[in-house]
Order: sequence, then structure tokens, then C-alpha cells
Amino acid sequence: MGTYNYKMFKCFNRKFKINEIGPPPDLKEAFSLFSGRRDNMSAYQLLRFLVEHQGEVDYKLSDTERIVEEVLQLKRQQDTRNTTTTANATAQIQPKGQTLSLDDFFHFLFIDHYNGPMESHVHHDMTAPLSHYFIYTGHNSYLKGNQLSSDCSDVPIIKALQRGVRVIELDLWPNSTKDDINVLHGRTLTTPVALIQCLKSIKDYAFVKSHYPVIITLEDHLTPDLQAKVAEMITQTFGEMLYYPQSGFLAEFPSPESLQNRIVISTKPPKEYLESNRVKDKGITTMLNGRESSEEETSGKESPDLIAEPENENRQSESDQDEEDMNACDKKSCLKSAPEYKRLITIHAGKPKGLLQLMEHDVVRFTQKNILRVYPKGTRFNSSNYKPNIGWTHGAQMVAFNMQGYGKSLWLMHGMFRANGGCGYIKKPDFLMKKGPRNEVFDPKRTLQVKKTLKVKIYMGNGWSSDFSQTHFDTYSPPDFYTKIYIVGVHADCAKKKTKIIEDNWFPVWDEEFKFPLTVPELALLRIEVREYDRSERDDFGGQTCLPVSELRPGFRSVSLYDKKGVKLKSVKLLMRFQFDEVKPSHELLCGFPSDRLLQEGLTLNDLL
Repeated sequence: MGTYNYKMFKCFNRKFKINEIGPPPDLKEAFSLFSGRRDNMSAYQLLRFLVEHQGEVDYKLSDTERIVEEVLQLKRQQDTRNTTTTANATAQIQPKGQTLSLDDFFHFLFIDHYNGPMESHVHHDMTAPLSHYFIYTGHNSYLKGNQLSSDCSDVPIIKALQRGVRVIELDLWPNSTKDDINVLHGRTLTTPVALIQCLKSIKDYAFVKSHYPVIITLEDHLTPDLQAKVAEMITQTFGEMLYYPQSGFLAEFPSPESLQNRIVISTKPPKEYLESNRVKDKGITTMLNGRESSEEETSGKESPDLIAEPENENRQSESDQDEEDMNACDKKSCLKSAPEYKRLITIHAGKPKGLLQLMEHDVVRFTQKNILRVYPKGTRFNSSNYKPNIGWTHGAQMVAFNMQGYGKSLWLMHGMFRANGGCGYIKKPDFLMKKGPRNEVFDPKRTLQVKKTLKVKIYMGNGWSSDFSQTHFDTYSPPDFYTKIYIVGVHADCAKKKTKIIEDNWFPVWDEEFKFPLTVPELALLRIEVREYDRSERDDFGGQTCLPVSELRPGFRSVSLYDKKGVKLKSVKLLMRFQFDEVKPSHELLCGFPSDRLLQEGLTLNDLL
């Protein structure tokens, strides 16, 4: 056992023992149980452990035989690095078919691709219409930094696509000579980038992370002749990758499955268009419950542009607070465009004047047939974000985020879209798409009966000594780590827990369990953050992750942590265990439908957001 040496004031030397971690008691008990109380575990016994304890029902004996060989090979490689001669390393090589010791088994549980917390492949039904999915959505995807003076580039677009973002937003403006198109944040000091460069990068990187469709949202401020030029660029760049309805009208949105490896174009009318047509234009329509309804039918009076009011800062202290615009994507548009341009548009975006009244009464019902886009208010100059779960709990499909920054809200976005293999499309829970016997829909503000209890046990963590310098956290001693665990979801489910602080140890062992009763587990996120305690300054950041509760796999799991920008840390992992205790809800609360009284009272948009 070695030591860590820390110098104080260049004259004192402090030594700290390196306490290497070992299997926790729960793991030892599981190993003993499935190995038949023996010192080694065979491939067949490992198969029983994976199926019965971990819930990995798809494994076969041939799989576990391969796993045993892989684990032992990794151990031999590690032993080779630790030996002084090749001869010594060769002497340690053991014959094929060797069983796993307790230490081998412990090492196996830290291997991500076998024991990660979630499925790594697409497993949701991908054949429903687009409106049935939450979609990974970016906002002002071309900006490298703040909203006022940063550079516009295709680089952040590429990074977003590599992360799995499926909706890219481009603001189109004429160049200085009015003969070409630039992408930039209008009326700011942002430097432009050529549209053609952005389109070519989208083509090259659209499907490196996911094969499901990429939607390009265009907010154009162009004349008809430049719109025609945009249409030519798009068709020449994407060719057969481009999807658009041949008839010019969609009776129903297509499915992600049918649009694999396809590019879809959406438009968002510019503000000057909306303002100039607010009074005089009576032709705005939207799709309600599968039929067209005029704005007089849905409202009967004029409404201002749709603004969603957030809750006050003192009620949501950890969110990025501000007003959020909402943009309802209907299936027809009154925007007068060049015919070549208009023909390519699959999803027409707008703000019908009757929509505000509709949303005040029933956001969830609206999103059962229509696509709703929520995006940051323009006053978020520093490219901050809001709490995305508010949009998701009301069924909003496109909760648009500034991907170029970082913060807790963006961590939630990253975590949410790790679901379903990270493909960028997540099937909405059935209760958001269904109506009750009295035509009622899910009410996210109603407190429901607990459906299940999530038990989270955090055993230990390691990897910080490999990824960080010896003095990164503390100059004069090893770090003092603790972990904070949050549930983010509907209001009734939100919770926060915290482990004890493990002092002066690069390999903290907490061995603590926490219970979280959940009323709507389908919309809950488990957020984990490791901090390093500092007596005199702000606690240091040690890594974070966010996981959709509905995707968690039971049993012992290796949980990788990420840095503040969402980049995976090379070595830092936590060993955790997840368990679910089911609670059978009453018939009335099974789908989370609101009561008659709440239906009669109705809800305002301020109540919802």
C-alpha cells in the first residue's frame, strides 16, 4: 500500500495512505450466493447472476463464457503493466475457461458496456407519428457562445449532431450585397457564417450518432428570390436525403422509423412577419384533434404573441429562470413564400392567435395531435437555459436548448436524451397521449398516488486520481468527496439527498442507500453530482450525470460521470445499485387524469409554467 505526499509551506511533508477500494458487503454476499458459497464463479453461475439479480434476461451461456475470458484478459493486461518483466507476466497467464474470483467479479461490475445503468440500443416503438415523441432540439444551433457578440459557425452544429441532437435551428438573413444567404443572430454583433457551409456540415454529420431524422428549423428573413436560392441549395446539398410531402399537405405526421436517414425542413416565421400580420391576417389555422380549426373557432378574440411565464426564482432556485417563448408547429402556414421553397417544407411553424387561449386550458391535449416547440427567451444573452422538465410534463415535443453553454438545466437535457440508445427520439408516455372516459387528459400539477419507490444505493467511486492532478481539489491533502442525488420531475416527485463526506481519500466509500417515492416515474430524472468539500471556499466539482428513471436497469451498476460541459470523464465512475418497489395505484389515479373539479376550474398558462 503506497502513500500520497503533500508539501505544506515548502518545508512540511504530509503523508496519506492510499486505501484501495474493495468489494462492498452487498457485492460479497451476491458473489457468495451465486457461486454456491465457493471462492470462484463459473460462467454458468455468472449467467444466473445476470439473469436473476441484474434482470439481463437476454444473456446466454456463450455470452458469459466470453465475458469471463474478457475479464481475465483485462486482468492479465493490468498485471502485465504491473510486472517488471515479460516472463513474470507470462507466468501469470492462466488457461482458458478459468472462473472468476471475487476480485475479478468486482472488476467486472465496473465495466461500462456490461453493467451500465441503461440500455445502449434503441428499444422504443419508432413507428408512431412524430408528435408522439420528445425530440432532442437545439436553439440557435450555429452560435459558438453568447447571443449578442459570439461567432456563428458550423462547428457547434457539428458538435450538436455528434451528441445526437435531431433539431437544428438556422436563422437566415441576406448578406450585405443581398445576393446570398448568411446564418446569424439578427440585429446583434454576431459574425455570420454562410448557409451553404452549414448545410454541407449537416449533410456530413447528420447521421453519425443516430439514423433517425434530422429536422432543420429555418427562421427566414428573406425575400422570395433568396428563398428560391435557399430551396436550390437545400435540394442540391441533400438530394434524396431530403423528405417533403408530395401532395403538399400531411394528414398525419410521419414516423421516425419511416424517416430514417432523411432530412426534414421546418419553418418559423420571423417576428416582423408575425407583427405585421397580427391584425389583418385571418387565415392562420392549426390542427386540433385531427381536424382544421380557424382562429375564431379556438379563441373568438385576439391574443398577444404566445409567452410562457416561468415560476419565480424563490420557487425554483436551481433553474435558469426567465420567460420562454412557445412556438406551435401546425401543418399549414400562411407565410407567402417562393413556390420552390414552400414545396420543401414538411413542418410549418407559426403562432396562431387562438393558440394562447387553447394552451391556457389544455397544453397536454394540444400536444397529442400537434408539435409544440419551447425555446429560450431572447433576453438570455449569455445562452443560459430554463428547466426542460416543465415542457416535457406538459407534452411539449421540442424543448429547444442552447447547446453551446453548460449548467444544471443542460445536464438534465443531456440526461433525458441518453434514453432510447441516445437516438434523439423518446416515445412519450402513453398517459400523455390518451384521454380518460370523460375526455380528460393527464394533469401534471395534480399530486397522484405513489406508483413505485426507487431505491438508490451508492457504494463507492474511483478514477479521480487518474483524471485529475494530485493537487486539483486540495493543495495540502487528498480530496473530501460527497455525493448529491436529486429527483427531477413532477413537483410531487422532486427530492434531494446527500451522502456523508469522506475525508482525505481519492477512493471514497459511502455505502449509503436512499429511497425516492415516485408518482410519475416515467417523467422523472435521477441527477447525480459529486462535490469535493472545501472549508474555506466553494466546494469543488467532481463530476455529474443525469439518468432517466424509466430507463434504469436494476442491480449493481457502473455509472460514469461527466464534466460540466457534458463530456464523459475518462476514468471516474460510481458503483451503485438500483431497485424498484412497485405500488399498485388505484383505478382513478392509474393514468394521472385530473378530477372533475379541476377540469371545471381550468388552468392558466401561469399555473402551468
